[in-house]
Amino acid sequence: MKKILIIISTLLLMSCSHMGYYWQAMGGQLEIISKRQSMDDVLAAPDTSSELKQKLQYIQRVRDFASRELQLPDNDSYRSYVDVNRPYLVWNVFAAPEFSLEPYQSCFLVVGCVSYRGYFNRQDAQAFASELEQQGYDVFVAGISAYSTLGWFDDPVPNTIIQNDNTQIAGLIFHELAHQKIYVKNDTAFNESFAMTVELAGVKQWLQGNGDPELYQQYLQDKQRRQEFIALLMNARQKLAALYASDNANKNEAKQIIFSELRRDYESLKQGWNGDVRYDSFMSQQFNNAYFISVGLYFRYVDAFSKILEQQGNDWGRFYQKVSELQELSAKEREEYLKSL
Repeated sequence: MKKILIIISTLLLMSCSHMGYYWQAMGGQLEIISKRQSMDDVLAAPDTSSELKQKLQYIQRVRDFASRELQLPDNDSYRSYVDVNRPYLVWNVFAAPEFSLEPYQSCFLVVGCVSYRGYFNRQDAQAFASELEQQGYDVFVAGISAYSTLGWFDDPVPNTIIQNDNTQIAGLIFHELAHQKIYVKNDTAFNESFAMTVELAGVKQWLQGNGDPELYQQYLQDKQRRQEFIALLMNARQKLAALYASDNANKNEAKQIIFSELRRDYESLKQGWNGDVRYDSFMSQQFNNAYFISVGLYFRYVDAFSKILEQQGNDWGRFYQKVSELQELSAKEREEYLKSL
């Protein structure tokens, strides 16, 4: 309650131009807080389905593992449950100029500047996206299943992740707890790549330690395909960056050619996936610069962070210490160091 009062008091001092966005954000967070329930209470309730009980019991084991083995924060986050009665927790709006991969930045209390803007209502997200489109930006609206309040509140497990398979659920919990462990203001790519690295390495350790070799082999296969798919997208992203830095007089036409080549390359790639079409819906969306920003933010430095973890002997404590040291560098120094890896 003290944290809520501090935020509300700050809101009252802000300019009117920002009030609407912050009030919807506060309203959405208050809804989550007011609706969350103790996980033990949900498990004990007679009307809780057996499927939900199994998922929550699994999540309890994953949550304990996260703090015990991955040295992620040992607090009350992801130890309660909330049903928000919608398919996504928030919708994030990504935007970029027509011929640039520099993201539209939004700056907020506490978290600093980030490369997207989140809304609890899909219509609000679409309205903001439309405003940016009218200003000439490429936009991409993505539904998000979970997010972290960076330890300000005890984040509950939302119903929006329950339908995911168990491996994905474990990864989401590791990812969001990683944001509570280390977060650098004004550096979205750093934060998301770090959390993604914790997610991938954490899931690997979780599956190895829980005696399910078949599931682990499936995870390795999924990870390989994911890496191949991301490499495909990042290759297209690099082509776009080179195009926008050039003096090509027909950038729009060349941009569409890159998109067409990406679709062709994807169809070729999945020929070796034995009918796996998991990325078809992702690829069916309208390509633009904002779409590639969302990909770049989450995976830009994963290889670098993975190498740091390896250099530290896969010791989580030493890994976090090394990553914490990067917080002391300037944004340019961090970027140069990570790129060097």
